[in-house]
Amino acid sequence: MGNCGELWALWEPRGVWDMFLGEYEYNIDQKGRVAIPARFRDEFRGGLVVARGYDRCIVVYPLPEWQRMADKITSLPLTRQTSRRLSRATFASAYNLELDRQGRVIIPASLRDYAGIRDSAVIVGVHNCLEIWDKDLWAAEKSIMTEQAAEIAEAAEVAL
Repeated sequence: MGNCGELWALWEPRGVWDMFLGEYEYNIDQKGRVAIPARFRDEFRGGLVVARGYDRCIVVYPLPEWQRMADKITSLPLTRQTSRRLSRATFASAYNLELDRQGRVIIPASLRDYAGIRDSAVIVGVHNCLEIWDKDLWAAEKSIMTEQAAEIAEAAEVAL
């Protein structure tokens, strides 16, 4: 499922008022900039990190949230190959960025290429981060989530 990664259980809970929720469609300008939804911009005023998501999307974290997640990854044992690979996969694709005065962020070309994003994107709130998706890939992901909602919840052992 398109979440902020398989490590979702490692994050500490946030208050309802701090959650990123909903989906928003935006155009990507010629410089590769996309607007962050106005309701979320204050969370990113101190800076943000963009990186490859695990599901062909781009993840966007406020710096404090990125630091919490990074601390969890760097605390994993370096003697395990999976830990080293997770660290590389996470940090090698990450960029520390800032919003411009219009609330936009430049998405590096390598990340746009990875996610297949060209002229428009869908920004999705996923609790502690945002995901930026190609419009068609997001539609496909939503279709999977809709069709398999019960199975996904059961596999995650989620009782709603």
